[in-house]
Amino acid sequence: MRSRYYVREPHHAHFVTATIVAWLPVFTKTERCDIIVHALEYCRQHKGLQVHAWVVLDNHFHAILSAPDLSRVLADFKRHTAKRLIEQLQSERCDWLLKQFAHLRLRHKIESERQIWQEGSHPEALISDDMLMQKLEYLHNNPVQRGLVAAPEHWRYSSAHEFCEGAVPLLKCDPWR
Repeated sequence: MRSRYYVREPHHAHFVTATIVAWLPVFTKTERCDIIVHALEYCRQHKGLQVHAWVVLDNHFHAILSAPDLSRVLADFKRHTAKRLIEQLQSERCDWLLKQFAHLRLRHKIESERQIWQEGSHPEALISDDMLMQKLEYLHNNPVQRGLVAAPEHWRYSSAHEFCEGAVPLLKCDPWR
């Protein structure tokens, strides 16, 4: 992992992005998106992760996260979700994606046959409330900007539901402070 991808402000929440290699459209089915949601919840319960906001799109996800060792949690998260996504794609017989992941694997990734995630998560420390609000707005409006929905709360795989009265979110978020 390159040094510019390290978490350098461990006491702050971070805006992170994880992107599928070559921006391939993986998260086009509920079962695949649920892998991300369940892994975030597992990391909350077992690895000290706090999830403050999140959104899953077809080829990447954004989140505002914090943890005592966020770099390690993210590495574990990506390793686990890659394995689960491969299993899911195999069960769906989605050979074209599996072949792409094998073809796009970086040569130094010798521990696996395929590569699902691009390297790094581009963590950006949110050191002010203004920064945090800007990233929260960007994250929740991403599906709107891409023309997928009319309003952030219409996107199922997003924490925007938490801000709607009476809505039941897929993944409950942790408070900011």
